[in-house]
Amino acid sequence: MHIPDNFLSPSTCAVLGAAMIPAWKKSIIKVNKNFKKKKLPLLGVCAAFSFLIMMFNIPLPGGTTGHAVGAVLAAILIGPYAASISITTALLIQALFFGDGGILAFGANCFNMAFIMPFSGYLIYKYVSDRFNSKKGKLAAVFAASYIGVNLAALAAAIEFGIQPLLFKDSAGLPLYCPYGLKVSIPAMMIPHLLVVGVLEGIITLGIYSYIKKVSPDSIYEGEKIKLKPIYNLIIGLVLLSPIGLLASGTAWGEWGTDEIKDILGFIPKGMQNGFNFNAIMPDYNLRGVNEILGYVVSAAAGILIIFLLLKLVKKMSRN
Repeated sequence: MHIPDNFLSPSTCAVLGAAMIPAWKKSIIKVNKNFKKKKLPLLGVCAAFSFLIMMFNIPLPGGTTGHAVGAVLAAILIGPYAASISITTALLIQALFFGDGGILAFGANCFNMAFIMPFSGYLIYKYVSDRFNSKKGKLAAVFAASYIGVNLAALAAAIEFGIQPLLFKDSAGLPLYCPYGLKVSIPAMMIPHLLVVGVLEGIITLGIYSYIKKVSPDSIYEGEKIKLKPIYNLIIGLVLLSPIGLLASGTAWGEWGTDEIKDILGFIPKGMQNGFNFNAIMPDYNLRGVNEILGYVVSAAAGILIIFLLLKLVKKMSRN
C-alpha cells in the first residue's frame, strides 16, 4: 500500500499532503493537551509496531505481495490522534531511510494509512464495542475495526491510482503516471485486501491487542500504569522474526520499479521516467555486502532505534 514516487502526479501529492496538514495539526494539539506523560512512550511503541508489522510481507493472489499496517491497533491502544502521529512517524522513517513509500507521495501515504485507517478503524471499534460490551464483543470489535480500516485505506489508494490516467496524459494520449484506471486499480487492490490482507490485519491486531491486554492492561488508551518491559520484549521478538517477510516473492501491486513497468506495459510513462528520484540509505531493507536475512534484521532494529530517538528528540524539544 506504500505508494512510490511518480505513480501519482505532483498535484495529486500536493493536494493529499495539504489535506494532512490540518489532521497533523489537530493531532499534535490533541496529544499535547490530553495525552498523559506516562503514556508518551506508547507513541514510540505504536510506531515501532506499525513499522515492524509492515515488514512482514505475505504472498497475494496474482503473484503480488501485501502486508498489514497496524494503524487501527495504534488507534485502539492510544487513541486515533496519537495513532496518526505514530503511523506518520513510521511512514517517514520508511520513506527516508528504506525507500518504502515515496517522498513526494508521503502525504498521500499518510492520508491513507495515518488518517483514514486509524480514524475509521477507531470509530468502528467504538461503535461495535459500545454495543457489545463483553469480552467477546471487544475482541469482535478489534477484528472488525482492523479489517474494515485497512480495506478503506486500500480503497483510497486504489482511487488515487485509478484517477491518474483519467486526469494526466501526454500529447499522445498515454498516461503520465499510474497507467491503470479505476476498473483495474480497484479490483486489483481490493480483492486481495478483502480476501487476505484484511484477515491478516485483523489477526495481527487481535493478537497484539490480546497480548498487551494480558501483560499490561492499563496500557489501553485510558490507563495509568504501564508495564513497558513485556511490550519491549514483543518488539524485540518481532525484530528477530522480521526476515519472515522475505519469504514472500514478487512486488506489491502499484509499487513496481520502472524496469518492471516497461516489462508489463512495453513503455515507461513519461511522468515516471522523468520524475523525482530519491536514493534511500538502505533501500528495500537491505545492506550492501550483508546477507539478506541479517540485513533485514539490522534494518528492522535500525528503524526502531530511529523511531525512538526521533520521538525522544521531539519530546525534548516540546519541553523547551
